[in-house]
Amino acid sequence: MKSQKGYVLVVKPVSRQFAPERWWKAAVEQIARWWKLHRERVELATLSDDALKDMGLSRADVYEEMERPFWDDPMKR
Repeated sequence: MKSQKGYVLVVKPVSRQFAPERWWKAAVEQIARWWKLHRERVELATLSDDALKDMGLSRADVYEEMERPFWDDPMKR
């Protein structure tokens, strides 16, 4: 067994006392993300046709985006 390298996997136990705090934080972050998506979609809808053309979007693309439900996150964050 000359020159054999070994690796040890260390797993930390998860403390259950902080689990509700993590769930709460994750829920708040998700709601904040949904609110940000809503604001971005509203801002996109207020852009002029020229600005949309500069981005390579049409008004139909904007309408399609506005019809998406707030929880439909294209980035899946």
